[in-house]
Amino acid sequence: MSEAGAQRSSPGVLKEPACGPDSPIVRGTAGGRWGRVWDWLRRASARISIRLLAFNMLLVFLPAAGLLYLDTFERQLLIEQERSMVQQGRLLAAALSSGAALDQAAATLVLERLDMRLDARIRIVDRDRNVLADSSLLGPSRRGGEEASGEELSARRYWSYRLGALLYRAYVRLFHSRPESPEPADLYVSATRAAGPEVQAALDGRYGATTRISGGGQRSVNLYSAIPIRSGGQVIGAVLVSQSTFRILQSLYEVRIDIFRVFLVSVAAAAMLSLLLSTTIAHPLKRLRSQAGAILDRRGRLTGHFKGSRRSDEIGDLARALEELTRRLEERMRLVEAFAADVSHEFRNPLAAIRTAVEVLQEVEDPGERRRFVAIVEREVARLEHLLADAREVARIDAGLHEEPPQPVALNALLEDIVSGYRLRLGDRCEFEVSAPREPVLVRSSPERLTQALENLLDNGVSFSPPRGKIRVTMAVDRRTTTIAVSDQGPGIPEQHMSRIFERFFTCRPDADRSAGDHTGLGLSIARSIIEAYGGSIRAANNAGGGATFTIELPLSH
Repeated sequence: MSEAGAQRSSPGVLKEPACGPDSPIVRGTAGGRWGRVWDWLRRASARISIRLLAFNMLLVFLPAAGLLYLDTFERQLLIEQERSMVQQGRLLAAALSSGAALDQAAATLVLERLDMRLDARIRIVDRDRNVLADSSLLGPSRRGGEEASGEELSARRYWSYRLGALLYRAYVRLFHSRPESPEPADLYVSATRAAGPEVQAALDGRYGATTRISGGGQRSVNLYSAIPIRSGGQVIGAVLVSQSTFRILQSLYEVRIDIFRVFLVSVAAAAMLSLLLSTTIAHPLKRLRSQAGAILDRRGRLTGHFKGSRRSDEIGDLARALEELTRRLEERMRLVEAFAADVSHEFRNPLAAIRTAVEVLQEVEDPGERRRFVAIVEREVARLEHLLADAREVARIDAGLHEEPPQPVALNALLEDIVSGYRLRLGDRCEFEVSAPREPVLVRSSPERLTQALENLLDNGVSFSPPRGKIRVTMAVDRRTTTIAVSDQGPGIPEQHMSRIFERFFTCRPDADRSAGDHTGLGLSIARSIIEAYGGSIRAANNAGGGATFTIELPLSH
């Protein structure tokens, strides 16, 4: 290690009160031909995540970068000052190494020839530590010497310095123990002796260095470097170079004041950003919370809905999602209430018929009449059982259809199996004609539920077709969907009932079939619920030559 690179024990100039670090503010502009880029940046900055990221970068990352910059700046200044002092001492030691012993007159002559062109204070010491020559005694003191420590820092007149120093001292008292101070400079009060440990190190043939606090009105730190003077392989004395860090302290405080001012501006910007976040995040969230508390009454019924928002950030997305949620909940509640009313209405008719038949049975004596009324009771009980089974099935589909995991289903093969079962079961009652592709047509659904939906459509066609009527099943495929059309030769759907054909408990049949207990008006409704649950659609239309066609569309599985 070179003499200039030797490490000092305690460079105290770094530990003076600091004004606090920060970093410069980077500004960006956009406009004109950068319009699209600016629009993208504006939309991106509207996101809460981007705002929070900018806030954290401002308060956490950039101040840390400022601290690192100050440490590097200070270390470089100290290294450069020490290197300069060592070079001055080495030049003087080389000039004085020509004789066998040091002479006071020669030493004084060398310092006089320098004509005070050096910034440091220089002492020439013999083997007995006697000061032979002192540059401070040969002329006016230079600004860089120890005497400069009595000057007042110009930075002290700034209010930002006083505020920063106050905050720093409070921080040190709260979180840090008091650091050890360098030894005082009283060791060199006497001008005739130099008894410091750095001088002893130089007289022993080594490089000596130490740091001391100067006296005076402005306390600063003095750096001391001692270089041995050799002649004929022997150490005959030492050159002691000392210099105040006042100029470094002055420069460093100026930088700290500038950084502290930027820090204050950053704090003000952070406060404004916090207020902005408060108004753009906290207040809308409070408004959503208030709306959430107001849309439900004490019985848990929806009495209102969330209001949407035009905001383009996550809160706007949340407000619109909640608005859509409450809308769908309202629709769901209306459907549940309508279903309960429909079930109650459908149960009322068979119950009324049963009650009437039972009351009449108590008064009728004729065995034939009694058998007829008992048959009415049995028929209505069977109708109630059928209604209960279908209502339970509807409730089960609505509650658990989405919980059944869909899987790839070969729709054409499934359709062939269903129609084959109907041909075996019905015989000559109806004729089935199927047209489907031979290649597998895959859709994602539950095979049991899809079978249930197709059977309901076939049952509906069979119930309306005349004896030996034809039911045509056609399947077509395009790039994204597959279509299944079930056509019958029945009377068709009256135009005034076309919009209600998929409603629950709605049925429109000839007079001869109205009393049949196996038609509850739930088959088409169940089919629609199943098809729509798997992303498909179903519609009904009348054929030109008579009869009706029900068309299913389902997305293909890719």
